Amino acid sequence: MDLTIIVPTFNESPNIDELVRRITPAVAGTAAEIIFVDDSTDETPVVIAEVAARAEITVRLIHRDDPQGGLSGAVLEGIAAAQADWCLVMDGDLQHPPEVIPTLVARAARGDADVVVASRYVGEGTADGLANGVRTLVSRASTLVTKAMFPIRLRDCTDPMTGFFLVHRPSVVPDELQPRGFKILLELLARRPFRVAEVPFEFASRFGGESKASFQQGLRFIMQLAMLRFGRLSGFALVGGLGAIANIAIVFLLTRLGVPFLGASIIAAEATIIGNFVLLERFVFSDLREESGSVWKRLWKSFAFNNVESAIRIPIATAAVSAHVMTGTIATAVTLAVAFIVRFTFHSLVVYAPQRTAKVSAMAAARSDAGEDATTTEPERIAS
Repeated sequence: MDLTIIVPTFNESPNIDELVRRITPAVAGTAAEIIFVDDSTDETPVVIAEVAARAEITVRLIHRDDPQGGLSGAVLEGIAAAQADWCLVMDGDLQHPPEVIPTLVARAARGDADVVVASRYVGEGTADGLANGVRTLVSRASTLVTKAMFPIRLRDCTDPMTGFFLVHRPSVVPDELQPRGFKILLELLARRPFRVAEVPFEFASRFGGESKASFQQGLRFIMQLAMLRFGRLSGFALVGGLGAIANIAIVFLLTRLGVPFLGASIIAAEATIIGNFVLLERFVFSDLREESGSVWKRLWKSFAFNNVESAIRIPIATAAVSAHVMTGTIATAVTLAVAFIVRFTFHSLVVYAPQRTAKVSAMAAARSDAGEDATTTEPERIAS
């Protein structure tokens, strides 16, 4: 086999026939197989067997009576059973258009990537198939937070949340993985370094059946993310917590001494901004300092952002105090809690972002010296 297509399914019976019908011409001329790894409680396994009997390409079924590891575990079982070295993972609801498969395979054929990601956020890619604006916002926010937690491992991937990608099976080390959610690409990229390339795709609307997105899935994602990157986030939270305590204490003491709440908040904010930066440099982002520019640039970015954030947060807290909605101490605590995730995202993605310009230029020059084409088009670029 040249290509194994792995489709994890859970109650996707209305989509199976159409999915196989559209995959078939997309892999024409390629020795390909489809493996459905099925956790369904409906008639999906029966439908898969019926479609397999008349399909023009090989269709295999792995039905899991006791599913382990959720969707991620299903994908890993498919990879273990694959007969090809290249495995393409895609959903069974046709939101991942099979017509993109040749583009993914062609990109992998260039030989400079272990994983080729179909991205909604590069080139002409879109996320228009998401059900509504809320899901679009949640998807974008989740992507930003995820990239903030893994600024180095995910710096070449604009869409680590996608479930549509091609991976070189020998590059996967199953023993390193701990599947527990539905974002298997994130699990792969966060656990070990891969050479990543991207191609754009248009996220389509669901063909049939019901979406599996739910509050429970959201909690699983949060748990997966926390388990993957608990170390840095917990350090940032600890520094933020110490800063918050210091901020609240300063506000409390100054207001007790007769300083107006607004003035006390400004003094407290400026003191904790500097203190937090020193602690972040020393304990949380120390491994990223070397690649993220000079300390003065980092200080300026952090100081400027935190002052802008404070300029937004403090008036909100002041308004709440003036309206007698809450006390000054409670208003400070609540608004600081909301600001925590925003601060973490900015510091990971901007303040401590790796400076890649010189490195990329050097790599391009090396490829040019070796007689390789060092240029790529925007849809095919290795994302930064």
